[in-house]
Amino acid sequence: MDYTIRAANVEDCQDIARMVMELAEHNKHSDDVKITQKDLEQDGFSKNPFFHGIIAEVPEKHKTKEGHTKIGYALYFYSHSSWKGRAVFMENLYVMPEFRGKGIGKALMSKVAQLGLAAGCNQLNFIVLEQNKLSKEFYFRQGCSDMTADIGCRYMACNGEALEHLAQP
Repeated sequence: MDYTIRAANVEDCQDIARMVMELAEHNKHSDDVKITQKDLEQDGFSKNPFFHGIIAEVPEKHKTKEGHTKIGYALYFYSHSSWKGRAVFMENLYVMPEFRGKGIGKALMSKVAQLGLAAGCNQLNFIVLEQNKLSKEFYFRQGCSDMTADIGCRYMACNGEALEHLAQP
């Protein structure tokens, strides 16, 4: 399959938003998506972006029946571990179902790893839903490990009213 991996730009935000929703629907979490195309444009392509992205794109001859040529993406940002130093966090990795099994997901993840290494990172972090067996198997094949199982780390969050309450002095 002929495809390219390239840096995302602001014009890709409509397709990224579409694929974010596809991923959420696939994981049965579509009601949790609050981000809009405008949010993606502002948060990813402003002077100080909160995230970066890459796009997997196929030529017109391989476009979907709906006419899409942008068929996968990865969003990532840089972080820091007080134990390990610089890190890259892959927030999302998604390839449309009809394009899976063709090496596109591996290529996207590999590109995030390359970008992280070029920025001096020594680890790639991400989360995967417990019930997503196929994705977990994919990540294990790439040499990744389950930090929850290995060292007992838990991914935690504080949002909404709890975040507002926490922010009070």
